[in-house]
Amino acid sequence: MSFIRPEARATLWRWREVLAGVALTPVGAWWSFGVTGWLGNAVGFAVLGIAMLLLMLGIQRARFREDSDGPGVVQVVEGRVAYFGPLTGGAVDMAEITRLSLDVRNRPATWVLVQPGVEPLHIPVTAKGAEALFDAFAALPGLRMEYMLRELNDATARETVIWQKGQTAPALH
Repeated sequence: MSFIRPEARATLWRWREVLAGVALTPVGAWWSFGVTGWLGNAVGFAVLGIAMLLLMLGIQRARFREDSDGPGVVQVVEGRVAYFGPLTGGAVDMAEITRLSLDVRNRPATWVLVQPGVEPLHIPVTAKGAEALFDAFAALPGLRMEYMLRELNDATARETVIWQKGQTAPALH
């Protein structure tokens, strides 16, 4: 039996890294400035650094995460992205993809991963396990994470190229 509503629990889970960073900040600050001795201060500054990283990365991850009640399941294993959907599915190797797009014309919006010799893989942003794509996409050389997150939250109905092999992402406006 849970005393937290499912919607509130989902929101807390979405922002879990940020909440951990917020919880660590006062601990690190107390050890940095309240504890005497260089060892306590050094540990405090390390904890503060970890808290700041959790805050920055947590905000990006929370903006990337969508509800996971959409169609299909995503699995990322050793650089291979697989999608098992009710009507379609497939797998691509992240090292082999040449283009990553976001198509917000579909409901729900879909990630489109293009690998030569394979049908483009369309993955709904709300598929179960789609949050694992954040780390897979972050490994793409030259990908601008802030650009991707801004396009993900943009409501304009179009397909946007987020990353293309050998090219840099468009500049932020």
